[in-house]
Amino acid sequence: MTPPKPTLDDLRIERSAPSESKSNSWLVVATVAGLVFLIAVIWLFMRPGGISVQVAVAREIASGGGERTVLNASGYVTARRAATVSAKITGKVVEVLVEEGMKVREGQVLAKLDDTNVKTSLRVAEAQLETANKALAETRAQLKQAELTWQRTIDLAKEHIAPQADLDRAESDATSLRAHLEEQQGEVTVAQRQVELWQQQMEDTIIRAPFDGIVTSKDAQPGEMVSPVSAGGGFTRTGICTIVDMNSLEIEIDVNESYINRVEAGQPVEATLDAYPDWKTPCKVIAIIPTADRQKSTVKVRVGFDKLDPRILPEMAVKVAFRDTGAMAANHSVIVPKSAVQSENGHDVIFVVANHRAQRRAVTVGSAQNDDVVVLAGVSGGERVIVNAPPGIADGVVVKEGNL
Repeated sequence: MTPPKPTLDDLRIERSAPSESKSNSWLVVATVAGLVFLIAVIWLFMRPGGISVQVAVAREIASGGGERTVLNASGYVTARRAATVSAKITGKVVEVLVEEGMKVREGQVLAKLDDTNVKTSLRVAEAQLETANKALAETRAQLKQAELTWQRTIDLAKEHIAPQADLDRAESDATSLRAHLEEQQGEVTVAQRQVELWQQQMEDTIIRAPFDGIVTSKDAQPGEMVSPVSAGGGFTRTGICTIVDMNSLEIEIDVNESYINRVEAGQPVEATLDAYPDWKTPCKVIAIIPTADRQKSTVKVRVGFDKLDPRILPEMAVKVAFRDTGAMAANHSVIVPKSAVQSENGHDVIFVVANHRAQRRAVTVGSAQNDDVVVLAGVSGGERVIVNAPPGIADGVVVKEGNL
């Protein structure tokens, strides 16, 4: 028997069953791989080891209701009332009566300017006033005579002895002299004002202290020209001396605007002059200037001394510690190493170890003490904080502790 001949249909491959089997195989492989990855992740986070970190215990400080430093800053001693004393007029200095360090009283003569020309003008004005007064007296006498003549002419006219023309002439003379007298009275007033003007000019040649204080600089010498404005190509002085009211001394501080919320008016401050590092001076915040410096990102704070001392001088450098006696001071603060504090986006953070995991905490940092720093809020006493956090540390990461 002859076998059938092969046809093209015999070459067809049936693909339905093998394809379905292959698809199921890939699904199983993907599922197994996912489970393996999930198990690996779970094992990574649940394993007893983790990232090795060094930890330190936060030490609690009980404030006991007393004062506590919340911010340290530095500034300079400034005088609220200080003036470079100058002249009201331009003139040549003939005498300077002060020296640096001299105490002066309000109204005390500091210097004198050349008054030769002013004296001459004053004498002329006084002579003009004297002449005006004499002319006024002469006119008064003439007016009195004219009024008597007018009255006699009226009496004679009533008896028909004097003609009407004489009466009119007498009345006209009296009226004219009366008007002339008023004019001369005005001239006398003008002459008096002129004398007063030159007397004031004379007074302006004497330079006096505007308030009680101490002379800190002597800026002019006899023979130099002084003026209330700069002139003469720089050869004219604009001041005689500088006076500082030592009772108006205060501290001026530029506080970073990120920490200005820790400062308030009336807040106690402890100041330490760089010249006297062992001397602590009690102070108080006078005012917070309600504007910020755009270039330096600071806010100016004025601090006043509770008691002034001769050792405090203008422009001295000073360090201040802002103290707090409010509700925050009543709480317990803690001390941690400086290396435990990190900065993220302008905020201070600390990583605390809890249940073998790193826990990120936003904190409020206070004063620094050597290698430690005071944390006002965010961390409690006894908690373990991560020091010198290694790369890769993040919130929730498993860590392996190692004490310092």
